[in-house]
Amino acid sequence: MAGVRKLKRKKKFRVNINRKRLRNKLRKLPTIPCEQIKKAWKVTWSTRTNLKEMGLAYDANEVITIPNTKREILEDAKRKDAGESSSDHKDEAMDVTPAKNYVAEALQAEAKAPRERLLRLPEGQAQFLSYLIKKYGENYKAMSRDKKNYYQLTWKQIRAKIKVFKGIPEQYNKYIQDSSIDSIQDSS
Repeated sequence: MAGVRKLKRKKKFRVNINRKRLRNKLRKLPTIPCEQIKKAWKVTWSTRTNLKEMGLAYDANEVITIPNTKREILEDAKRKDAGESSSDHKDEAMDVTPAKNYVAEALQAEAKAPRERLLRLPEGQAQFLSYLIKKYGENYKAMSRDKKNYYQLTWKQIRAKIKVFKGIPEQYNKYIQDSSIDSIQDSS
């Protein structure tokens, strides 16, 4: 009798769930944000088949396996006992080029394309760093002892922040222009 109660508990009707909408939601295909994949997608095929035809992996763990040295040693030992040569132990899969290989190539080209860096320091931090560079130049230890170093950054932290600041051309060029204008005004 205990088993019947468990089955009944699982099949409770949930009033707050619209089963028709839930069924339609499960049937609905996912929205594909990638334009290349969207163009090559066939609705009648499964996700695995679609991705395989495009030369993409459905599950990365199936494609790239993590080597297990213990298992490899055991397999080598079994082969030696059976008398097989060690060169025949791997079954080389034939490299079959997928039908829609252009999708994978387009995605690779897009990934390799240079991107605009969106990293920017907050304006207050950029002003603080430009103040330190203007006052101390490259003396990071003196920067760490400055009275405006409220966060008590070490000289290595300041050096790292200045390196990042110099790596952002739009903010660093603005600092260079401001410092050159200041030097022109000071000389006149």
